[in-house]
Amino acid sequence: MAAENPPSQSRLSTRISLRWVPEPAFENTDTIVMSVAGWYVDLRVDKASCDIDWAIAGQRVVDDADSSRVSFTHELDSQNSFDAVDCGTFSTLPNGDDLEKGSMPRADLPGSPVAEYEEVWRELKFRQGPEGSDKGLSWVLESKQKSLEEGEEAEVERTFLGRVWGTYLALRQVQIHTRPRGSSATVIKEGREVSARREEWDFASGWQLKYSIGPAGAQLPSLAQTLDDGSWQTGQTITLEGKEYIVRGFEIIV
Repeated sequence: MAAENPPSQSRLSTRISLRWVPEPAFENTDTIVMSVAGWYVDLRVDKASCDIDWAIAGQRVVDDADSSRVSFTHELDSQNSFDAVDCGTFSTLPNGDDLEKGSMPRADLPGSPVAEYEEVWRELKFRQGPEGSDKGLSWVLESKQKSLEEGEEAEVERTFLGRVWGTYLALRQVQIHTRPRGSSATVIKEGREVSARREEWDFASGWQLKYSIGPAGAQLPSLAQTLDDGSWQTGQTITLEGKEYIVRGFEIIV
């Protein structure tokens, strides 16, 4: 059933099932996806191993001609599918859940062949955060990267941080970026292991760690440290723990 959240440009959802057509549907992950003003952070943790099943982040782009079609860029991707076309068509099921249909590489098979899929998503009610009942902050931050010179290749530590009220995600991946000669665009050549952190607000004890995964999981920023995030604005550059981040999306509901 759809969550009863206040009017918002933010969204918090979990996956109910995945189906590789024509196989039966299943769900092997604990998944949280959050989006704020067109930017998203997505962490899917395998229930059996507690390892990352998939971690991705980037832009969520709704088709101007057909609002049921949504594309997702992969600026960070634990499966290294940076150039894969990720576009799903959404429809509402009778119980209020969303059915997403599309095609994407199937990472569990040799060679990651492209396959048709169906995913069922359920919107979640925003978890109460430190701001109190019926109000909260939502934002997505991306680490700021320096521009590359033509022909340059560099190792880049890329981080996405996201918060929707009382739910927080952090993803980090070391990537190899290159700028080909004759081009003004930077290309992601390779991505290494992703580290992730998920925290949830508890009214009695504050921000509590749910997952810390990967080599840098413990070093990722934690909301247990006080942040002055109530004063941020979209497009602003802010500094956290000595590193610069761009505020990709920001919303405050009071």
